Amino acid sequence: MSTQLSEISIGPTAVAWRALAAFCRRHPTVVAGCAVLAIMAGVAIVAPHYTVDPLEVDPVNRLQFPSPERPFGTDNLGRDMFSRTLNGGRISLTIGLSVAVLATIFGLLVGIVSGFFRAVDAVLMRVMDGLMAIPEILLAIALMSVTSASVRNVIIAIAVPAVPRMARLVRSIVLSIREQPYVEAAISIGTRPPKLLYRHILPNTMAPVLVQATYVFASAMLAEALLSFIGAGPPPEVPSWGNGIASGRTYFLLAPWIIYFPGAFLAATVLAVNVMGDGMCDMLDPRLARQMK
Repeated sequence: MSTQLSEISIGPTAVAWRALAAFCRRHPTVVAGCAVLAIMAGVAIVAPHYTVDPLEVDPVNRLQFPSPERPFGTDNLGRDMFSRTLNGGRISLTIGLSVAVLATIFGLLVGIVSGFFRAVDAVLMRVMDGLMAIPEILLAIALMSVTSASVRNVIIAIAVPAVPRMARLVRSIVLSIREQPYVEAAISIGTRPPKLLYRHILPNTMAPVLVQATYVFASAMLAEALLSFIGAGPPPEVPSWGNGIASGRTYFLLAPWIIYFPGAFLAATVLAVNVMGDGMCDMLDPRLARQMK
């Protein structure tokens, strides 16, 4: 009672700030990862309004060393690397987020159907096993080789190999949940499958799926950079961190800044997403949550 009175006396705003401070102390990795990711996303969103055109070619100033006028220098075509790096975050983050969303949606669908409906389990899992038998990057390269170079096709090519791993994770969780007493009780009283999936199965799969989605996010950005490096990613003129690294590989000894700055932004973002995923794994673990109380 005294605690409630003290919270009322200090006001709801102070209580909210205390709760936020407590969350930051308990989960510093989640906060740090989210902060870095939010900064990168914010920079990418406002970059078009405060930078020059990333496609503008200036042959006179090609391979220019970083200077106050051009903080990140220029590339082999004279394009401003500061503008291309900041605007490249829009493409790289969009690819990572889109792949994570697509892999999560289709992985959830396949995993839940396969784990709950035993009649189609064998068929769906053999298809997933067939996709997993091919290394992810090779499958992405194969898909890009039969399609045109575009951001949309890159997203699809990276998302397809990511679906099987998500599906198998969801399937394993659903198989475990199906054996729980509360699920068997719901089935025994005649609960229809759609309601059972919505109320009991799906909510219990979200925590590990969200954690896995962060790793898919990070790996998708790295996959885009790798595809761009070998010429199978988005069109070369599209500003992305992968294309920025790819455009500088020939001039690495002469102009290493072409690779350094996009690579640093990519590495920082991937590290932030992975750190956030590790923190979420600990935060959403019920055993660790009880220990922290």
